[in-house]
Amino acid sequence: MAIKHGIWRVAGDEVRQVKNITLDLEIELENIIQSNPAILDDNWLIIGRQVMTEFNTYIDLLAIDNSGSIIIIELKKHKTSREVVAQGLDYASWVKNLSASQISAIYETYIARYSQKQNSLEEEYYDKFKINLEEESINHSHQIVIVATELDSSTERIVEYLSDSLIPINVIFFTVFEEDSTKYISRAWMIDPQETLDNASIVVKDKEPWNGEYYVSFGDGINRSWPDALKYGFISGGGGEWYSRTLNQLSIGDRVWVNIPGIGYVGVGSVTDTAKKADEVFFQENGKEQNIYQLSNNANYFQDFLYDDDRAEFIVKVNWIEALPANKAISEIGFFGNQNTVCKPRASKWVHTINRLKGIWQIQ
Repeated sequence: MAIKHGIWRVAGDEVRQVKNITLDLEIELENIIQSNPAILDDNWLIIGRQVMTEFNTYIDLLAIDNSGSIIIIELKKHKTSREVVAQGLDYASWVKNLSASQISAIYETYIARYSQKQNSLEEEYYDKFKINLEEESINHSHQIVIVATELDSSTERIVEYLSDSLIPINVIFFTVFEEDSTKYISRAWMIDPQETLDNASIVVKDKEPWNGEYYVSFGDGINRSWPDALKYGFISGGGGEWYSRTLNQLSIGDRVWVNIPGIGYVGVGSVTDTAKKADEVFFQENGKEQNIYQLSNNANYFQDFLYDDDRAEFIVKVNWIEALPANKAISEIGFFGNQNTVCKPRASKWVHTINRLKGIWQIQ
């Protein structure tokens, strides 16, 4: 059940509730979301509006997140609650089969109509997320997001049932308030968006049972250093909650396979500690316990965000079983890749990758 929002204005001793108003918000929201997708999620990039499907129907908005997952955004508008949910599921049946080239074409149509910029999808993706968009990551999963001011209780139960059944569907409720001719918009998710993201990660085209081994994407560069990770034994992520929170999946004893995007696989190891902020993790160096900020001149580890728990760098200690410098990374056609810092792949490509690396590194 959606949370009902209220807003109160506090001025000295005076506390006054801001008036809730009714307007044709769902018509206006399409424009608002297009120009300000952060109103839904700051990790989403709009790539299509009124996207025509092969069924001669139109998806209100299409977005991509910083893992390459495609988000179908459908506004309730004047449809019944059940109609909009059914429509979202119907659109998902089409979206799941879109290729990377088809998604790029959708984006090209979108910017030609709505944008002054003529960047490619890859350029716009990098501008937004500061990571490269890998073709194999595009549309590895999808999500359905319904935007509404309200749904009937029966439809809410349907959405909850679908979500509990691992269908990546969610609802965002918006409420509008007004005071002194200024409008305020309040947003509430029906289901924890992390749960929907987790469900989306399960929906892959060539699904396999998870083999119990974790994939890690390590962004080697100015924000973190693979030579440091190789030397001291760790993996890390930061710069935003999306990048660091998946580290919390890891427990002591878990095995991780580390890939530097665009370079290749550089290590496999066993987790020796849970995720902690970078300044709280210490390594032995010259008989002293020091954190990575004291030890490294190779990267900044988002030190400017040291006191911001959402954007700070988090570290997980690892005991390397096999680890290589980046110039000796293993990369082959058909290897698994993903933008998530940590994930539990269920793709057949993951099984192939692990078996191949075990053979190369002679790991049981």
